[in-house]
Amino acid sequence: MSGTGRLLMAAGAVLLAAGALLYVLGTIFPMLGKLPGDIAVTKKNVTVFFPLTTMIIVSVVLTLILNLIARWIK
Repeated sequence: MSGTGRLLMAAGAVLLAAGALLYVLGTIFPMLGKLPGDIAVTKKNVTVFFPLTTMIIVSVVLTLILNLIARWIK
């Protein structure tokens, strides 16, 4: 059981860090999620949001960062 407890605590720490990062990035970059190309459909009681442009930009930035890190490590 101690292994499961450690796993749950690690998962909680990762979620806490991810939440804090998203909160900070939301205050630094308030335009993310509101770019042209982000799709938002609102009906009576339902809102569907698909941040297409934001996902592409984040993907390109993360790809560049991870490639730079991979080249720096080798």
